[in-house]
Amino acid sequence: MSDFGMSGDDLEQMYQEVILEAARDPHGREHFAPDAAVEGSAAAETAVRASHEYCTPGESHQFNPTCGDEATVHVEVSDAEPHTIERLVWDGHGCSISQASLSVMVDLVDGKTVDEAMELFRDFHELMESRGNGLDDDAKEERLGDAVVFQGVSKYPMRIKCALLGWEGMRDSVAKALASKR
Repeated sequence: MSDFGMSGDDLEQMYQEVILEAARDPHGREHFAPDAAVEGSAAAETAVRASHEYCTPGESHQFNPTCGDEATVHVEVSDAEPHTIERLVWDGHGCSISQASLSVMVDLVDGKTVDEAMELFRDFHELMESRGNGLDDDAKEERLGDAVVFQGVSKYPMRIKCALLGWEGMRDSVAKALASKR
């Protein structure tokens, strides 16, 4: 990974600032899911109607029992080939890492084909498995854009689940949307 001519401490501080900014002003967040932390909530069965008549929606609720992060990810996949993610929104709460990761994911994935989104999913997973070493592939880092700031998170196994929460929800939502097309 490029160090932009900065020291390790400077890079770490820059990454933390990017994560905190994305958590403070999360992209793609809408309030549509009931809070699963509230007793009697039916979070698993929320549904947002597709806003495009030529799309099939899919939705997935993800919960990290280790820290309490949760997110419901709603995706709308075009009916036409190649299938494209026409809308990607989420609702939820959690730590700054989970919220920032969701925000960055929306910026990266919204408008991409399903194949491109799944490639980004795999690249992000690989980054999270790097144990802080980053990726050895400049093309993957370029595709991930701002998501490379989560490289530092991959040093901490308990935080990896926070960063992956929304990405897992996106993958599951897309799978549900594609399965309902059949």
